[in-house]
Amino acid sequence: MSNPAEKLLDEALKLPESERRLIALRLLDSVGEEPPEEIERAWTEEALRRIEDLRAGRAQPIAWEDAQKRIFARG
Repeated sequence: MSNPAEKLLDEALKLPESERRLIALRLLDSVGEEPPEEIERAWTEEALRRIEDLRAGRAQPIAWEDAQKRIFARG
């Protein structure tokens, strides 16, 4: 993210939640939507890539409980 965008985000995060929600909705409206078939294709490609990484030994599966702990530890 560019420096001006970082500064804008920092300022926006200081606003009350109700105003942040309105800003978020307006920003989402401004970027348009991807056609559903493009989204589906991207998810399929990502899933196939991950399966191949597992089969080739480039990635190791972990238990959901461990993944959940990692995810929530970031927040």
